[in-house]
Amino acid sequence: GPTEAGAAEGTLAVALGKLFALSEAYPQLRAVEAFTDFQGSLDEIEEAVQNARRYYNAVVRDYNTKLQVFPTNLLAGLFGHTRREFFSLDDERRREGPRVAFS
Repeated sequence: GPTEAGAAEGTLAVALGKLFALSEAYPQLRAVEAFTDFQGSLDEIEEAVQNARRYYNAVVRDYNTKLQVFPTNLLAGLFGHTRREFFSLDDERRREGPRVAFS
């Protein structure tokens, strides 16, 4: 669920932080074309993940709202549908995502 995804994203953020620290320690990495391509890919992935988070939370908001509105609330209760939790990150640094800046 969203809680497990948040934990996995936190682990990834720590690993990326170590990679970024390595790139700062070795500036010659920035001159390697593959590394700059990697940076571009990370930017795209980070944006896609943020968009997916926003979309998921919007769908959950709509779903939870429908569970409270008549007559959907009657059918939802009958079939065991319950509220879903939003995807949220507890750490401000993880919420912002890793800083991708190799220049």
